[in-house]
Amino acid sequence: MKKLSIIIPAYNEERTIRNILTKLHEVQLDGDVEKEYIVVNDASSDNTEGEYQQFVNDFPNIDIHYYKHEKNKGKGAALHTGIAQATGDYVIIQDADLEYDPREFNILLQPILEGFADVVYGSRFIGGKPHRILFFWHSIGNKWLTSLSNMFTNLNLTDMETCYKMWNREVIQSVQLCENRFGFEPEVTAKVSRIENIRIYEVGISYYGRTYEEGKKISWKDGFRAIYCILKYNIWSK
Repeated sequence: MKKLSIIIPAYNEERTIRNILTKLHEVQLDGDVEKEYIVVNDASSDNTEGEYQQFVNDFPNIDIHYYKHEKNKGKGAALHTGIAQATGDYVIIQDADLEYDPREFNILLQPILEGFADVVYGSRFIGGKPHRILFFWHSIGNKWLTSLSNMFTNLNLTDMETCYKMWNREVIQSVQLCENRFGFEPEVTAKVSRIENIRIYEVGISYYGRTYEEGKKISWKDGFRAIYCILKYNIWSK
């Protein structure tokens, strides 16, 4: 029986953590693939832990694991913790903020289950799925960063910064990752692209973005960090 490890980094997500875990629980994966949940609480100062515990009380028999950072280290650090603990055949990231729809896991799983792909990116910029209309400059920034990344990796991705990346577990656990914050995306893309004979696919997904009032955390500073990481992991520390 195959298993998908779902890594959920959470920082101050008391409003959404129980909801996203419930949505994940309701998802039925193709090919009888089972689910493993790995929640990493990055030192939240709100009631994220209490909301998580309430979910576990409601669903005591699911395969779920909880890790907590005593100090806030950043999303990338939470992902490092989750990736290291994953035991499934495949690994995917699920942000706790409800911007991405876990019912679409099967879209990403398909190329892997059919034996075509080792890595699948879920793109917010292709396909006919719903996309919330929000920030013009964010979309321009995402596309520009993706293009810059592609110049060095020689990939033709449309959404390097997407949360939805699915890997064969052996692939992602073989990569030594360093970035503790939002530099994770360009770093992992650069390093995975250099794996010999790696097969990377991309599929269209929906996107239910949040405003800053609704809890969105990324800022313009993270964009400059992404530029630095593209250069660092494709040129300086290649």
